[in-house]
Amino acid sequence: MLKKILITALCSTLFVLGAGYWLMGLVPPAPDQQLMARTQVEDIPYLQQSPSTNDRGRVLIVVTSTATMGKSGKKTGYEFTELTRPYYVLRANGFEVDIASPQGGEPPAVMDKDDMGPFDYAFLNDIVAMKKLRNSIALVEVEAEQYRGVFFAGGKGAMFDFPGNPEMQNLVASIHSNKGVIGAVCHGPAALVDITLDTGTRLLQGRRVSSFTNEEELFLIPDAEQVFPFLLESRLRSNGAIFEAGPPYLRQVSIDDRLVTGQNPWSSWQVTEAMVKALGYQPVARAKTDSERTVEVLLAYERAGYTGGAAKIEDFFRLENGEQQAIDRRLLAMHGIVAVMQGQLGKALSIVRLLSLAKKLQHRE
Repeated sequence: MLKKILITALCSTLFVLGAGYWLMGLVPPAPDQQLMARTQVEDIPYLQQSPSTNDRGRVLIVVTSTATMGKSGKKTGYEFTELTRPYYVLRANGFEVDIASPQGGEPPAVMDKDDMGPFDYAFLNDIVAMKKLRNSIALVEVEAEQYRGVFFAGGKGAMFDFPGNPEMQNLVASIHSNKGVIGAVCHGPAALVDITLDTGTRLLQGRRVSSFTNEEELFLIPDAEQVFPFLLESRLRSNGAIFEAGPPYLRQVSIDDRLVTGQNPWSSWQVTEAMVKALGYQPVARAKTDSERTVEVLLAYERAGYTGGAAKIEDFFRLENGEQQAIDRRLLAMHGIVAVMQGQLGKALSIVRLLSLAKKLQHRE
């Protein structure tokens, strides 16, 4: 009996180890961060395009000045990628861009190397952009009439110094009354709460809006209701907003006339391009990133299960002009891990199948 138990245990252990080794083989190594860190603006073709006119006015990007999450003492700030990508979309489309924060000066950034890509490193190497960031304009010094639009970047710090900020509220109300465009992503919509217009109506009453959802927040921070002044989705709803939520950690953009909002960092590109359209221009062509294509695969899975996700992967891997359109298998794997943590084992297994298919089709490693 003991011998049978030992053999069974050994076989089980070997199976688990083998399965783990196989699963790890589905995920490629992380990109060479040292190589990517040398990226310059000149290395990105998208940023070399010139619109028919570069005199399209100015747009202001606002980031938080808060470096800690309330009494928790946990470090926070603005999400770096939620600044850099909108900044370059606006610049590529002919807008001058300024950066502001509640206190002015150099705001605290949250940088996750796993999220960093060429645009983000190019920003770090962009002397002009970094000078604007390190010397961000204090909100009290902002002249709203100079701007055709404003974009509020996310980051958990925004939950503390965006809501109830008089300068923030005056800026939003002024841009709105001047027929400008207001954009925000992730926790950035915290800037829009509790604002009453000159007409006596709430800014968000009856408006379609997206932001980081309660589900996303509580999954990452179970005690979020104690850490933050409020849950953002709940406050937006209480302001009369028609809240539009997409699947967790996937792209979701809400467009309501001149108000454009996004659910999370994976919405940043599309929110900013929707702002460009709302400002009256067709966005210049931009190649989607591997992460964006991965999000499209996951959205297709949400709509139609494994079959939908697999069809989207196969679409991307069909050769176009001799080149495949890759996806980010590391991001896909992350969603598989989240599914396991949420007890969605069927979804996790489907994502493993999608990873296997992507590896089979993806010839570059």
